[in-house]
Amino acid sequence: MPPWQPDQGDGTYRNPVLHADYSDPDAIRVGERYYMTASSFNYVPGLPLLESDDMVNWRLVGHALPRLVPEGTFATPQFGKGVWAPCLRWHDGKFWIFYPDPDHGVYVITAERFAGPWSAPHLLLPGKGIIDPTPLWDDNGNAWLLHAWAKSRAGINNILTLRRMAPDGRTLLDDKGRDIIDGNRLPGYRTLEGPKFYKRNGYYYVFAPAGGVAEGWQSVFRARSIEGPYEERIVMDQGRSAVNGPHQGAWVRAADGKDWFLHFQDKKAYGRIAHLQPLRWADGWPVIGTDGLAPHKGEPVARHAKPAAGAIAAPATSDEFSATTLGPQWQWNANPQPGWHSLSVHHGALRLFTQAVPAARDFVRGAPILSQKVPAPAFSVRTHVALHDALDGDRAGLIADGMQYAWIGLRRQAGRTQLVYAQCAPAVMRCTEATQVLLADAPSAMHLRLDWADGARVRFSYSADGAAWTPAPGSFAAQPGRWVGATLGLFSAGEHAGGYADFDYFRVSR
Repeated sequence: MPPWQPDQGDGTYRNPVLHADYSDPDAIRVGERYYMTASSFNYVPGLPLLESDDMVNWRLVGHALPRLVPEGTFATPQFGKGVWAPCLRWHDGKFWIFYPDPDHGVYVITAERFAGPWSAPHLLLPGKGIIDPTPLWDDNGNAWLLHAWAKSRAGINNILTLRRMAPDGRTLLDDKGRDIIDGNRLPGYRTLEGPKFYKRNGYYYVFAPAGGVAEGWQSVFRARSIEGPYEERIVMDQGRSAVNGPHQGAWVRAADGKDWFLHFQDKKAYGRIAHLQPLRWADGWPVIGTDGLAPHKGEPVARHAKPAAGAIAAPATSDEFSATTLGPQWQWNANPQPGWHSLSVHHGALRLFTQAVPAARDFVRGAPILSQKVPAPAFSVRTHVALHDALDGDRAGLIADGMQYAWIGLRRQAGRTQLVYAQCAPAVMRCTEATQVLLADAPSAMHLRLDWADGARVRFSYSADGAAWTPAPGSFAAQPGRWVGATLGLFSAGEHAGGYADFDYFRVSR
């Protein structure tokens, strides 16, 4: 069974539909199938590709972006940079993704098949601080691009700007944009961003969140003319629910004509997890979720009837490393190089070659880490690691990574193999790693375990035989990364290259 299961098996589902960090989700329907992508920041491959038959059970089928561009910029970890909120569309017989890099601009990629291959990124709109693009191909043949701003790069935010775009998505047709929605002129508005552009019954609609990722709400703006003026309404907030800051996502019309809204909830170490809400229309305005405290404002549902029939499915987590390529659940923290790993040198095992990392307070954060998302409120992970040809300073193990991290694994020190447990705190951009030696003279291979409890409290343990487990002292409060949730990872790093570590499996269980 998957570690998190939203489908209740009786025609209903519980939220979230994805208890994992699929941040800033955007989704569409093509025919009878639903498709979703999400932000991926500095993780590679980027732009996850998810498919579903019912918007509840999602399968991870790959990624649209094999490597981040510019390549050299992402040769080392660039925490919080890279791919921000994307927009997924189906137009002219193909899939489109418009995605922003806040330091470089807006890119466009396309594919005839959702699983790929996708085209190379085309830089449509260069510039700093241009984020959250959303296109609209109008009925009259005109094409438009709407985007938000990141204050950290552009010096402004809380504004949505409209640009004229060529229908092929290759160029813009104006010299500068027009600000059509200004949150600074709306009482109480802050951090208006993440727009999604739609047209319905002669109205142009902009679905856009405001208020920040942890406490925000979902607004909708509408106008008869694409350039405005736009009316405004808050259509969903937390209300009486337990879901903080429900906002930013996608309006999707199901095959039966009913409407739904996929959005995120910021849940700290778990990342921005994905919820599914029913959506109804009243007087030309959407109301998302169940009826809230005001007549026009919805609030999240905890459980609801499914949009359609669909078999139970979930993104992959466990891996026996028996395939010739890494599973789609795995991502690197930077553009990978050929010498980082192998699945063929030792069949049935993942070999991570020791990567030389400059000495630092947060040594492991500078290393290539093969990681995946935290998949559920509570779960366990087990792996088996063997250290080979190790030099002094080499270390390999199992990590819960974020702005603050902890790991357990093997380290070569003074010609001996040690079993060590390390924590790096406090939770800031640079933390200081402290290591405890659990076994001063350890075997060269050990079973490692991570137990993650509800509330993001993590305990590590170890075993020589995989049956009798000894806990590492204390516990660790997992922390999010830069704009992302915590991740689960494997690594092999040292002061010099030359050695390697073999991991026999990565098993995730409830």
